[in-house]
Amino acid sequence: MMIMGLISYLQPVHGYDIRKELASWNVESWADVQPGSIYHALRKLTDEGLLEAVDTEQVGGRPARTRYQLTKAGEVEYQTLLRRYWWEYKEPVDPFLAAFAFLPSLPRAEAVGALRARARLLESWVATYRDSADEWAAGKPPHVAWQFELTTVRAEAEARWCHDVAARVEAGEGMHFNEGPADGEHGAEAWRRAIREQFGEPDDEDEM
Repeated sequence: MMIMGLISYLQPVHGYDIRKELASWNVESWADVQPGSIYHALRKLTDEGLLEAVDTEQVGGRPARTRYQLTKAGEVEYQTLLRRYWWEYKEPVDPFLAAFAFLPSLPRAEAVGALRARARLLESWVATYRDSADEWAAGKPPHVAWQFELTTVRAEAEARWCHDVAARVEAGEGMHFNEGPADGEHGAEAWRRAIREQFGEPDDEDEM
């Protein structure tokens, strides 16, 4: 959608300009788009009939550059994707959530330290952005600044959450594998027992 959206604004346009524009947006940090993959994406979209080559330019001894535009099918696909992401909610994929699922693997003190360090990193990012927000947003459309406001609000909320959970862990809440419960059962065993209590004993298919 990012590439087709830019092409819809700038068409006809060649991949070099698309790459420069996306790099100026720091798009790899928030949209999972790597500028180096753009040429592959252009070829793929062309093979799928969503883009078409308009012409090829060559200036001096520089490599030839092909300019692209959306086909009718490409315009339909772009509008469909655009509205899907506007009207539907898709939970962001965050590797931290996968790591947090295994919180019991960390010693309690390390978990507290990591959560507070994460909060400080988020707070530092927010402070840096707020200090330079006006300068950064100068000359850009208003909605670009609004987009970063959303990122800032999310970062502030996560920082507060990190502080809150760190306090709970420090207070002794939760379970850590290096801490055996009062009855001597290892933390991992307690976890497995809780899973069986909720879902029952595994059958033959579960063991495969």
